[in-house]
Amino acid sequence: MKPSRLLRAIAAAATLGTLLAASPARAELHVTVDQGNAQPLPIAIPDFASPNAADAAAGQNIAKVVRADLERSGLFRSLDPKSFIEKITNINVAPQFGSWRVINAQALVSGQVQSQPDGRLRVDFRLWDVFGESQMIGQQYFTTPDNWRRIAHIISDAIYQRITGEKGYFDTRVVFISESGPALARKKRLAVMDEDGANPIFLTHGEYLVLTPRFNPTAQMIAYMSYISAKPRVYLFDLESGHQEMLGNFPNMTFSPRFSPDGNKVALTLETAGNSDIYVMDLRTRALTRLTSDPGIDTAPSYSPDGTQITFESDRGGSQQIYVMSANGSGQHRVSFGAGRNGTPVWSPRGDLIAFTNQSGGFHIGVMHPDGSGVRIVTNGWEDEGPTWAPNGRVIMFGRTSPGGRGSQIWSIDVTGRNERRVTTPGDASDPAWSPLIQ
Repeated sequence: MKPSRLLRAIAAAATLGTLLAASPARAELHVTVDQGNAQPLPIAIPDFASPNAADAAAGQNIAKVVRADLERSGLFRSLDPKSFIEKITNINVAPQFGSWRVINAQALVSGQVQSQPDGRLRVDFRLWDVFGESQMIGQQYFTTPDNWRRIAHIISDAIYQRITGEKGYFDTRVVFISESGPALARKKRLAVMDEDGANPIFLTHGEYLVLTPRFNPTAQMIAYMSYISAKPRVYLFDLESGHQEMLGNFPNMTFSPRFSPDGNKVALTLETAGNSDIYVMDLRTRALTRLTSDPGIDTAPSYSPDGTQITFESDRGGSQQIYVMSANGSGQHRVSFGAGRNGTPVWSPRGDLIAFTNQSGGFHIGVMHPDGSGVRIVTNGWEDEGPTWAPNGRVIMFGRTSPGGRGSQIWSIDVTGRNERRVTTPGDASDPAWSPLIQ
């Protein structure tokens, strides 16, 4: 698939119809996620009904993706469809709640898929509180038939938000580095996939080494470092056109790019005379502003969600540690003081935490408050590094290398340190970066 087609797939608008009226009775069903959820909520998700055989496959596929999304969050337990007693054929009729209580379902999702005369697909769903015997939410969508998977993710997000009170993260993409080939001739390609690992697409062919890809706030552009012409430089990749451009023709290497929250600037590292410092480039004027000027190595900048601060790593104090400064470069101060070295800081979309890589008896993912307090190590792999946040600040993805460096994969974990799962990728993969919710 060409990049232009990729963007059309990403941007294919699922037209949100009128919000269907919910029952006047307020449902009390809710999942509290502040400290994780040791007992996932049992939820029943039958295949979406269809008035004809031609739409049956779409109904089955949508329900399957919704089940997998919610199950993967660790907050829900999707019940086996073989246990269902009632067969739902009309979602406009209230379900037989007793038939769902007997299998211990606390929530029920019913849906319907129907092709329209104009070729579009109409998808309806309802979320029911089984014990409260009330409808919690109902929505309707119109989309192209090949966009069914995105509709499934949007439905998952709606269910997740209604039950947990937090925004979902399923209708997102992840850009990453796909790795293949022998250790001494490793091919690294820029790639993008759905949050669940589906629809992987290669954006570069592997002629040049690529590293540290990052989405802009609209998920339509990626900043990354590439060794084109054997010179490490920061490039921008436009997903709509497939166009790539070098971000500034500097004589020395540039690397470790990160967009500002408004998408108008890119913070990056520029090496000059053997010294690496952090700069910011305004994408509208291409004006470059220097933020750090320390003899140490300053790199890996990441903006706070309000754009007023930047966290970065530096060895200016004698070892690799995490620092925070104002977005204009003032007020630079160290915030990590724990054991070992600490780097690759990434500010949570919520603003309450910074995720980072801790190197102390191995490589592990940790989180801490922006002032350095509340440090927690949340992974215990052999070599875990390069964290990235889900847009709701609830889940962290990261790269994990197998013992002996025999391969690398992408994993995810809840911010509490629970629900660690591998993300399926085509071959080895590293350096993931999560997109915001697709608009």
